Amino acid sequence: MKDTISIHDYLFDQADIGDWEGEEELVTDKINAVYHAVWQHLPEDISSVQVEQLLPAIWDELRGGTVLLEADEDELIDWALAYVRQQLEEGKPDADAADEEE
Repeated sequence: MKDTISIHDYLFDQADIGDWEGEEELVTDKINAVYHAVWQHLPEDISSVQVEQLLPAIWDELRGGTVLLEADEDELIDWALAYVRQQLEEGKPDADAADEEE
């Protein structure tokens, strides 16, 4: 089902991320790199509802602090891949509920 979803629907531009005290371009580049890396590792049969929940959840986890400024891109990607893997293993987002909504 991943082939029916476009990663471009989830990517950020600088206007989307809010104020990062002059570092908006850096933050935008990092979060988009994280999304691209995660996208490559998502299962092909993932539902659009699961994607709609997982990708914004990554942003929600990262946006409140300074980690996007302090961590390098590889560290952020490693964290995001582990986070998504854990969410999928725990059934979050709920794949069954996601299938019902489609």
